[in-house]
Amino acid sequence: MSHYDLTRADAAARSRSLTLQGAEVELDLTGAPDPAIATFPVRIRWDFTCAAASSFLDFIGDVHRLEINGTAVSEEALAKAVSPGRIELTGLRERNTVVVEGSGYYSRSGEGLHRYTDPEDGATYLYTQYEPTDARRVVPCFDQPDLRCPWTFTITAPRGWSVASNALPAPAGESAAAGAAAPRVPEDGQGLLHRFTATTPIPSYLTAVLAGPYHRVDSVWTSSTKGRNQTLPLTLWCRASMARHLPAEELFDLTRAGLDFYTDLFDLELPFGSYGQAFVPEYNLGAMENPGLVTLTEDYLFPDGPTAQQRAGRANTVLHEMAHMYFGDLVTIRWWEDLWLKESFAEFMGAYASAEATEFRSAWAGFAVRRKAWAYRQDALSTTHPIVADVPDVAAAKQNFDGITYAKGAAALKQLVAFVGIEAFVEACRLYFRRHAWGSAELADFLAVLEESSARDTRAWARDWLSTTNATEIDVVIEREATGIASPITRAALIPQGTAQDPSSARAHHLAVGLYSPASHDSASHDSASHSPASRRGDLERSRRIGVDIPAGHEPGRAIDLPGLVGSAGLVLVNDDDLDYAQYRLDPDGAAGLLEHLGDLPQPMARAVAWSHLWSMVRDARLDPDDYIGAVIHHIGRETESVIFETALERALEALEHYLPQRHRPERRRQLTDFVVTRLRAAAPGSDEQTALARTFGHLLARDGTYAQWAEALLRGTEALPGLRLGPALRWRLLTGLVASGHAGDSWIALESQRDASREAQIGRARTLASRPTQEAKEAAWEEILGAELSNDLLTATIMGFQLGEPSLLEPYRDRYFAVLAGQWATRSIGMATRVVTGLYPRACESAAQSEEADSEGADSEGAGDAVVRSTEAWLKHHGDAPGALRRLLAEQLDERRRLVRIQACARS
Repeated sequence: MSHYDLTRADAAARSRSLTLQGAEVELDLTGAPDPAIATFPVRIRWDFTCAAASSFLDFIGDVHRLEINGTAVSEEALAKAVSPGRIELTGLRERNTVVVEGSGYYSRSGEGLHRYTDPEDGATYLYTQYEPTDARRVVPCFDQPDLRCPWTFTITAPRGWSVASNALPAPAGESAAAGAAAPRVPEDGQGLLHRFTATTPIPSYLTAVLAGPYHRVDSVWTSSTKGRNQTLPLTLWCRASMARHLPAEELFDLTRAGLDFYTDLFDLELPFGSYGQAFVPEYNLGAMENPGLVTLTEDYLFPDGPTAQQRAGRANTVLHEMAHMYFGDLVTIRWWEDLWLKESFAEFMGAYASAEATEFRSAWAGFAVRRKAWAYRQDALSTTHPIVADVPDVAAAKQNFDGITYAKGAAALKQLVAFVGIEAFVEACRLYFRRHAWGSAELADFLAVLEESSARDTRAWARDWLSTTNATEIDVVIEREATGIASPITRAALIPQGTAQDPSSARAHHLAVGLYSPASHDSASHDSASHSPASRRGDLERSRRIGVDIPAGHEPGRAIDLPGLVGSAGLVLVNDDDLDYAQYRLDPDGAAGLLEHLGDLPQPMARAVAWSHLWSMVRDARLDPDDYIGAVIHHIGRETESVIFETALERALEALEHYLPQRHRPERRRQLTDFVVTRLRAAAPGSDEQTALARTFGHLLARDGTYAQWAEALLRGTEALPGLRLGPALRWRLLTGLVASGHAGDSWIALESQRDASREAQIGRARTLASRPTQEAKEAAWEEILGAELSNDLLTATIMGFQLGEPSLLEPYRDRYFAVLAGQWATRSIGMATRVVTGLYPRACESAAQSEEADSEGADSEGAGDAVVRSTEAWLKHHGDAPGALRRLLAEQLDERRRLVRIQACARS
């Protein structure tokens, strides 16, 4: 599926010559319910000025007619003008009108105009997803972020459908509710025609269309800020079969709180006339910030019932997208290297607004334990990039929606706020919005307002944090009179060591170091920053907090002593409050203290930081993965914060199934399973703990059938856990475990399939069929994965099931995987190809650490004794001309495989 990928150079040249004045789009979706109809008619009229005689439109579809300034282009000339992904425009004048008529293709990949057929009622649902460059799959357009204009949509859809877009419906006869156009019958009598008013000036990737028999709920928001009278209509959409799972009032309350918070924080009304949110199926992202019509994954509706962590994550995403109304929509980026100017900011604001304006006060703890791990993982890869990245084309842009742009960027902003103060940061944002409203901006523009508001050298900050890669490595040295945290400290020091790639790197860092001592329960005095006294006898409380500034240019390897800790006893927690972005390398005393006392830390943030330290040590092969699993078993029962509880369990599974050597897994898996089942049986009915443990049990069941009979009884209903909601997702998770471990077969899959036809059941069935532990089942799954029939969700589910299997069962597919890579990449969209390349990577094959045999072969690569490492290196060596995006994905898989081999080699024998 080879199409022209817009380059930065071509986009800049086009932007210099064009000024867009408006786009009028007509879409005919009346054929959508018929699966045999693969395309939809589209017509667009463009009005623009041009300083050159030629330009081009982006379009992936069929072009039937092209008219330039009133003259139709001949068939012969049209054939020459159209190439894959591009329509050449010639003979342009200063003022131009271009009309294109063609056909776009319905998508099953979540890119462009996605078509979904509800397995429960057969209804058809459509929605669009464009970022960064998939608007061209639906309409011929100038598909780059710095070309914006008003858009007017006219959509013909089947009768009985709801239709929505970015703007309000155009007045027609009786007034219509906000967000759904007042329909009329078109001249041909087919379907109903919906017209919308012109949008504010926005780029193509922010336009949106929603069409189908969606369930909708309406409400309103009126600003609570004194002197501001803004009122907006609010709308929620979801599939009709999901209506019972839509928590409308919770979402409306959250939306109102967010709108109050942001309009007050930025001292600026919401710059758009409505706020709609649509929960859509088979969505590739968490959400997308289309103004007036935010789209979110339907996975946020939680048919099995949400835990507090899931509700907090949903709230964070809602507030993240709302921040985009300012960062990204009101002010767009000029090109994709400044993606951080919207994503890093929205990531930061999502957590900040959650903590300040909602019930989810521990949002920053969730960021510390969960989101930042994504950043550290990405930043350790050989393909890491600066927060402000080099993005030569849109293919590179698609791959930079990653842990660097989101989580590391947000962590850098948190460091910046600690540096300049929240007041100066907010003032900079206000100046930025007013100065660049309805235009595009870049790094220099934000730095300019930041310097105005803070009087700080923010350009040096940008140089250190936005233009460099990797995390600074900082050794933590704690010496005591004797072992154990009860012994007084004789020396405490931090020793910055630069980064793994640049040992001479010397960024500025601002952080805090906390000392946690046994709680004094009979004392009314507590550290004010701790928020509340410790609640359990034997807990620790923060007795001291020391701020530490590491100046830019500090000599790597030179210690920064912390005399304020000397003579005191207690657990030392470096990067307390999670102000800094760095890899802290704890000495044995520090690691031992966390392993023993982590559960005694009083506040969620402190525990989040402690768990993060331990996980970083596992990933860096400085802590045995078995010790991490042991810490989970020892401490997790005391954890009250849902996001920490669930994240620690997930990482225990990763440590068990990836980082622990194969020979140690059965015994440790049995111990972890015993622990999980024991706690599950004792968990409070309906609690988050019960839900999280049940899900973890399902994962463990796939490789340990000790409790298979109990799982069968739960599914049959002959046993029950009071309060446990056995919805379709959990039922299929348990059944996948039973099937993968050989305790259930096709007859049970067929029986479970008859229970319901929900999307969750459809996904679970695909995963379970592929998990069957036979060569025939794996071969069938392999062929289905490599075919072109599966939608994005079902492709991922089938891949997940395929990967559940003993190494011996999957070993034959290692060489076959490398043989199909080039073909899969060439024939699929980048999104679908990425699912195949990353999902099918042979990580389940047995690993081998570097060995004498590998050394004797002259290998100079880490992990060269591992067959998967060797195969990956060989593919990269012999495919130097492969697309850069594909090579990047393989390089990242190779990095992770080498890390896996290194961790296993360092684990205790």
